[in-house]
Amino acid sequence: MFFSKTSSRPGKSRRSPLQTLYKGDQLKLSAAQKSLQGRRKVLEQACLSHTKKRRVLSPEDLKHLIVDDKHGLIYCYVPKVACTNWKRVLMVLSSNGRYSDPLAIPANEAHVAGNLRTLSDFSVTEINQRLRSYLKFIFVREPFERLVSAYRNKFTRNYNTAFHKRYGTKIIRRHRANPQPEALEKGNDVSFREFIQYLVDPQTQREEPFNEHWERVHSLCHPCLIHYDVVGKYETLEPDAHAVLRLAGVEGKVQFPTSSKSTRTDGNMAARFFKHISPFYQKKLFNLYRMDFLLFNYTTPEYLRTR
Repeated sequence: MFFSKTSSRPGKSRRSPLQTLYKGDQLKLSAAQKSLQGRRKVLEQACLSHTKKRRVLSPEDLKHLIVDDKHGLIYCYVPKVACTNWKRVLMVLSSNGRYSDPLAIPANEAHVAGNLRTLSDFSVTEINQRLRSYLKFIFVREPFERLVSAYRNKFTRNYNTAFHKRYGTKIIRRHRANPQPEALEKGNDVSFREFIQYLVDPQTQREEPFNEHWERVHSLCHPCLIHYDVVGKYETLEPDAHAVLRLAGVEGKVQFPTSSKSTRTDGNMAARFFKHISPFYQKKLFNLYRMDFLLFNYTTPEYLRTR
């Protein structure tokens, strides 16, 4: 079983960054350190409360865990949670000087399979050794804001024809009464309500796993089986990213790119999208993403009408 309780890097006699973060004098801890420490405790407690059976992880479960052997890092990437920029940062760190500026790396190049190694590429022995000794981190986001962001990106942008064909046509065929032939062929006008109906339909997951852009974080990254040292949040992305780079000892080598997005999906935008979703479907959807709310300490959105 790939499972780790230890966190510090091997072969180091000096005080490791993680000891500084989690075993330091409580009076000297910064607000950022206390926040990161608190998140990990909440996650551990939620795992104890809400997971009954501990299963064994397979290499297939580890495809989202990117490894940087040079700096002893493992990052579980979650789509729609700044994963493009984290992949760019890791490409800079593991490139031996080929890259120096994360933003000089095109977004599509950051997502090319094979540019970065994942934990599933290694043998069981190598996997366990890395899980025991590397700094493991994850970044999460309010589940429904992430979901709205995925919908906006994949179903309302003209250039995402592959998603329209692969998922849009299926969603329209199954969840639209009397669809037009053009909609069935192109799949490029899926409504948010149809997308939600598709997600909560039991047939969807019976046919195939969710796409990674709307799969639950706990299913992508297994936070109750893998002992993440740092849980960063999209809502506090810049200070949390800085904290990770500092803990990894690489803040002088690379800077996390700051966002220039003016239309970032936030709670107000999510509320506008959910306004037209019936309480019946809101409740079903909340139950589907409930574990992500619980594990990462997100409160139930005020705009939800689940009664």
